This record gives sequence, structure tokens and C-alpha cells, in this order.
Amino acid sequence: MKDMNTPICSLRDVSVTFGRGKNRFTAVRNVSFDIMRGETFGLVGESGSGKTTIGRAIIRINPTSSGEIFFKGEKISGNISRELDRMVTQQIQMIFQDPMASLNERAKVDYIVAEGLMNIKKDLSKAQRQELVAKALTDVGLLPEFASRFPHEFSGGQRQRIGVARSLIMDPEFVIADEPISALDVSIRAQVLNLLSVLQKERHLTYLFISHDLSVMRFICDRIAVIHKGQIVELAQGEQLFQHALHPYTRALLSAVPQPDPRREKAKVLDVYDPNVHDYSVHAPTWTEIVPGHFVLANEPELEEYKTRLQKESAQG
Repeated sequence: MKDMNTPICSLRDVSVTFGRGKNRFTAVRNVSFDIMRGETFGLVGESGSGKTTIGRAIIRINPTSSGEIFFKGEKISGNISRELDRMVTQQIQMIFQDPMASLNERAKVDYIVAEGLMNIKKDLSKAQRQELVAKALTDVGLLPEFASRFPHEFSGGQRQRIGVARSLIMDPEFVIADEPISALDVSIRAQVLNLLSVLQKERHLTYLFISHDLSVMRFICDRIAVIHKGQIVELAQGEQLFQHALHPYTRALLSAVPQPDPRREKAKVLDVYDPNVHDYSVHAPTWTEIVPGHFVLANEPELEEYKTRLQKESAQG
């Protein structure tokens, strides 16, 4: 059930850096947003923009260099207690991008799916684990007897379903889906997206959906945040973003979305984002809620321009 007033996960001025000294690189810079309980929150940007780094920081794979991450009101970044770490491990799960690389080729499916349970619920008997594995496989549309097979015996779509089952068996509340369909054939993508939607309704899950594909985002996400070089530049409800994108980078991403009409696709003009369009030498940009629920990174002159554009677009219908 969606509760747009209760955040399940919150980031406050989170930065993530890698390397030291001259090799120090800031992958994520001062990122703040809330993910509300029951929603699908989209994070979109080009390769290397910091999307996956944010997801891995939430699940505590990447340490934060500054800022704070909260889950259900408790701070989970930095040093935390063993009990809280166990809670995070169980209640936050991740579905990885490449279903082949993320599954242990030498292990059978029953071990792959049940591995998390072995660490969190050590008191379960072998029979109880097998029963939970069979249910998890059934829930994602696979046969229970697949548990005795190896990953290489499955198609890409089936392997991704195994990855979903591995996450679901932990009975999580919050799932980070990191480009879960980008490695799949087009014909299989809709099946996996539909599966994620059905599971969300049945289990009351909250998703952070990471992708570079805005057309997929429009189908599955309630709200979408656009990230460029480690900074969130725009955040809005899905349709609001598609109808009234403000930041030049967002507009450039939208212009690249394929059109179903071949003539419109052939006639469209791509917007190429040039960071030099921003003059921040006098007025520094701030993170501003320009209309309720629609945030953009802009300075004062840009905000005036964006407000004028919104008024014109709203007047046109």
C-alpha cells in the first residue's frame, strides 16, 4: 500500500568518493531525496552518472564519505550495530543488472536462492529452507524442480527471475532494482517488469528502480529523479517529468526516447546537453521545489525562466 507521507528510505546530503589523494574521485555529490513507502522511485541517468553507486551505498556495499542514509527512521550509514546490520541485510535487497554475472555458476539454484537465509535464519532445517526456496521460485513463475539445476541451464529471463527469487526469499520491505532488464531481450523485458509490478502489489514492496531508459521509467515509476555526474538535477512525478521537464539535461534524455511512430521518430530533433548553458559564476544553483512535488537544480535566473515555461505549457493545456 502506498503511503506518500511516510519515507521508508531517506538520503541527506550523501556523497560517495573513491580513491585517495590525486586519484580521489567523487561519484555522488550531496544527494538528498526520500523514497516513500509502497512507491516505485526511479533513478535515471547515463552510464557513470552515479545511479548504481547510490543503490550500493543504501545497501551498505559502498561506504558514504559524508551525509546520512536513513531506513525506517534509523541511520544505516557509517558504523552501526550488528543487530541493525542484520535488519538492513534482511529488509533491503538488491536485484542486480547482469543475471549471469550475479549468479554463482558453480552453485545450484537452491543454494543460490537460499544463501541469504543461511546467514540470517540459521535455525531453519534443510527441509524448511527447501520449502521456502520452492515457494520463492513458484512466486516468480519458475518450477520448484528448477532448484536442482545450475544457472547456465536457464535463459536470461529465467536467470533474472532466479535473482528476484533470491531477493524475495528474505521477505524484504525495500528492493533496489539495478537495471534489472537492461541485459534481457526486448521480448522478455515486459515479462520481468510485469512480474515486479505484481510482486509489489502482493507483498507491499517499495522499489528503487535504477535505469538509463526513461521509456521504462514511465511504465513502472511513480516518481523519477534525474542524475547527472553524481548530482540530482530534477525530481518529479512520472507524468509531470515527461510533460514538463525543466532541466536541459532531462530534456536531452527525453529527446532520445524512441517514438513509436516511424515518421515522428525520423523527424525528431535530438537535444544535446551542454553544461556550458549554465552560468553559475554569479548565482549558484540551489535545489528548489518549483511547483509542489517538482524539484529542480537551478539558480535564480534559471528558476524565473522555468516558471515562465511552466506557466506557458500549463496555459496551452
